[in-house]
Order: sequence, then C-alpha cells, then structure tokens
Amino acid sequence: MDNKAYNTVQKQKILEMLKNNANRHLNVDEMLFILNAKQIYVSRATLYRYLDVLVQTGEVQKFLIGENEKACYQYIEDKEHCSHHFHLMCTECGKLIHLKCQKVDDIVEHIMEEHKFMVDPGRVVFYGICEECQNKEAK
Repeated sequence: MDNKAYNTVQKQKILEMLKNNANRHLNVDEMLFILNAKQIYVSRATLYRYLDVLVQTGEVQKFLIGENEKACYQYIEDKEHCSHHFHLMCTECGKLIHLKCQKVDDIVEHIMEEHKFMVDPGRVVFYGICEECQNKEAK
C-alpha cells in the first residue's frame, strides 16, 4: 500500500472516530487511545494536521477550556446549524449543549447596536457544569 492511500485510510478512520463520538469533545490523547484500542495506529503529528484541516473546513470545532488544559475537538454534524447559536460546555463530563436563548440573542443584539461589535455565535462557548454533573456532586 502506498503512503498516500494509507493516509487516506487513516483520515477516514479519524473522521469515523470523531463522528462516533460527536456527542462529546475529545483531546488528542483521548483520540489516540480510542484509535489504538481499535488497532488503528495514527501518529500524533498526522492527527494534529488532519484536525487542523477539519477545523478549517468547519467539520470539527476546537475548544480551549483553560490556559493549562489541552485543546479539545468535536465533530459538528450540522455545520450551518452550529454556526448560528451558542454552546454550553460542561467542564466535568465534556458534554456540549446547543444553546438557543432569546436573552442571549438580546445581549448579542445589544453588543452590535451599542458597541458596534459583531459576535460570532459559532465561536462562543460558555463553560460550566451541566445539570447532571451538578446532581452527581450533590449526592
């Protein structure tokens, strides 16, 4: 098998793994663990390069949780839909919640009208702890 074909297979497997985990965000170490567990061996450099391509095409969203945290990535099933609303990210379980809220929309409108600044909803993420994780902590 030539190297070009091998890379194509690797990319297909990476994308398939991301799609299968679309309900959560993953860092590179977690992705490599999932791939290796399925006996799919991809170099860290190849994974980073392909993730950069997927982020640029809008198929994957990159999240920076904190200064000392690793970047996380998540497959976006509906690119158009995801770029028009905000997200809530649980820092405990990694769940990504799509936020449609008139009050937040009103704030964005205020920012545009009063401060002449256009917010990109698809790139705004509110970080916190989801209801399920709050309930686990309360027990």
